[in-house]
Amino acid sequence: MDMKSRKPEQLGMCVLVVSDKPHQDSAAGRAARTLIQDLEDHEVEAILSASVEDGQAVIDSDPHLQAVILDWDLQADSGHRHAGDLLKDVRARNAALPVFLLAERNDAAHVPAEVMAEVDEFIWLLEDTMEFISERVVAAVQRYRAELLPPMFGALIKFAREAEYSWHTPGHTGGTAFLRSPVGRMFHDYFGEALLRSDLSISVGELGSLLDHSGPIGEGEKYAAHVFGADRTYYVTNGTSTSNRVVMMGTVARGQTVLADRNCHKSVEHGLSLTGAVPVYMMPQRNHLGLIGPIPPKAFAPETIARGIADAPLANGSKDKPALAIVTNSTYDGLCYNAARVEELLGQSVDRVLFDEAWFAYARFNPIYRGRHAMRGALGEYARTGPTVFATQSTHKLLAALSQASMIHLREGRVKVEPTCFNEAFMMHASTSPQYAIIASNDVSAAMMDGAGGRLLTGEAIAEAISFRQMMARLHAQFAARGDWFFSAWQPEQVRDGTRTLRFENAPAALLAESPECWLLELGASWHGFAELEPGYCMLDPIKVTVVTPGTDVSGRLAQTGIPAPLLSAYLAEHGIVVEKTANFSILFLFSIGVTKGKWGSLVNALMDFKRDYEANAPLIRVMPALAASHAAAYATRGLKDLAQAMFEAMRSGQMPQLLETAYTVTPHATYTPAAAYDRLVRGEATRTALAGLEAGVAATAIVPYPPGIPLLMPGEALGAADGPVLRYLASLRDFDQQFPGFEHDTHGIEAEGGDYHGLHF
Repeated sequence: MDMKSRKPEQLGMCVLVVSDKPHQDSAAGRAARTLIQDLEDHEVEAILSASVEDGQAVIDSDPHLQAVILDWDLQADSGHRHAGDLLKDVRARNAALPVFLLAERNDAAHVPAEVMAEVDEFIWLLEDTMEFISERVVAAVQRYRAELLPPMFGALIKFAREAEYSWHTPGHTGGTAFLRSPVGRMFHDYFGEALLRSDLSISVGELGSLLDHSGPIGEGEKYAAHVFGADRTYYVTNGTSTSNRVVMMGTVARGQTVLADRNCHKSVEHGLSLTGAVPVYMMPQRNHLGLIGPIPPKAFAPETIARGIADAPLANGSKDKPALAIVTNSTYDGLCYNAARVEELLGQSVDRVLFDEAWFAYARFNPIYRGRHAMRGALGEYARTGPTVFATQSTHKLLAALSQASMIHLREGRVKVEPTCFNEAFMMHASTSPQYAIIASNDVSAAMMDGAGGRLLTGEAIAEAISFRQMMARLHAQFAARGDWFFSAWQPEQVRDGTRTLRFENAPAALLAESPECWLLELGASWHGFAELEPGYCMLDPIKVTVVTPGTDVSGRLAQTGIPAPLLSAYLAEHGIVVEKTANFSILFLFSIGVTKGKWGSLVNALMDFKRDYEANAPLIRVMPALAASHAAAYATRGLKDLAQAMFEAMRSGQMPQLLETAYTVTPHATYTPAAAYDRLVRGEATRTALAGLEAGVAATAIVPYPPGIPLLMPGEALGAADGPVLRYLASLRDFDQQFPGFEHDTHGIEAEGGDYHGLHF
């Protein structure tokens, strides 16, 4: 039977046979070899492992396995320890995978009850026919595959396989239109027929509707709600930026007050403009590295909230309860709150809380994050007397989903969210022609995290991050012992194991992976640099790894020499490594569920290469040829160390770190709400001028340095004096950009033209 003649449900069937019998010259050996051949005749790929070690390696590395045939007498082990251990490993990874126990009939009475409970069927090798055994295996595989599929993705596969003629949009009709053009054929061949046949129209009733949450799409959302611990879940196909706007428009009316984390994503600013809300900001801290820290607990206290509303110039002394509070959790730099404590504090002032968890969708699935996320614990344990809680999550960021895949999760509190009203806000931002592959990827992402899979996948990511962190700490300590420098990871230098205090690099990996206490921001600890915290209030996420470059200490003072992080990021990019975020002296790396030892091992090697090239003052034309070629006048004759020191001196003389801290810790005066500022912008009342002309003006748009995409100024806020915190900081960025082409800063709301910065103001 060739591939084209096989039934869809038979494609890619794969079974692991863990037995040493096929290598034996015996009746059982001959029967085992016949079974493997018969499985292959049934179009089942049979992977043979003759030892527990090899079998475990296959199980640990190949998620495509759809059944395991396990020899109870593996390696002539009379105690059956080998088979028992392998069975435990299978079940730790996948509770649903069919397992057949290969045994002699007289062994059945001696198989322990706990083993009987974990296997699905027995195979009596010398009594049943090979045809009968193979058919049972194929049937189990097909049942397993059907049960794997979540609701919407399963329905999508079924519909695409039925090959119906299409008389509706999209116009490429399952991809066939692309075949009528040479370039279209290239497009078709690149993306494949399966994706194009899955690109459907809302007219396809069999799949339900994203807009009214019906049919398989609605069932998928209910399934995701179960997996993520929500009362209701909404699939969103254009990112968590849209999810945030939906929540805001579904809960906030014009003129109402919103308590907003000043460390908010730009989408919150858009939500404020759309709703016409009056923002009152809760200010987070920043540390010596410029990393964004938590909002202190006292800022959530009801008396602080009341004072903030009274002092807000646009709130007009409102006595009404704020409509919504918005908190970023975790922060971009990996700091996550005690969510229950935040709700307890904010719940005294507000009935609805939105946790922007765009970078934290995995938290529910590993106990190290217990209590640190919005949809924590079981629904039945959640107190309905507190605030209603939303979580918006970018499924695509650190889980496995297509770009723009996002979810809104909701847990009802004392003030319910009326579904019809909320869905009006949802439909304002949802397309009537959604991309079904994105919806399906949300479905699959939920299924991947369901059951044992979530713990396994998050555990592996945490383990890889810890291995990298300990390697970095070990290298830093080894170089320091020789009076030399190396990069470090931002993390505690020591952790506690019971009564023992251990250096981070010497701590047991299992302790770091299982004990949240190792990652807490303890009061007064110098490594993190944040004050006004409570015990257990904030924790560093192990998988968000910040690498620190030399040049500054824990007090924020700059040394005489240093290595600006933008230079290291550019060097890594030229060596095939793209980072997540770069600050002055720190770089963020994300250890998602796709990171492997080989991937982070290459990163360590690249960091070592940078150190070697830096100390040799290697010519940029050799070690960073793209930069040198693009800006030959500036860099063609320079060495790496020379450039590093020149950039460092510019940062130090321009006081860039100090100006950054000041600019982000002072709340500007609000002249207009974001909505009022946007109205004036649309009416053409803004003026575009160079940086010097912005003095005493009011920002017409948000000014948002990227990364991390956190507003420096919101629309309608005063730009201040030329020597004030905002314009001085922007001037320092402009001056740096002029000196170092190729390292220009990306600041939304500011345009670089003719060597100067320009912006819109009123």
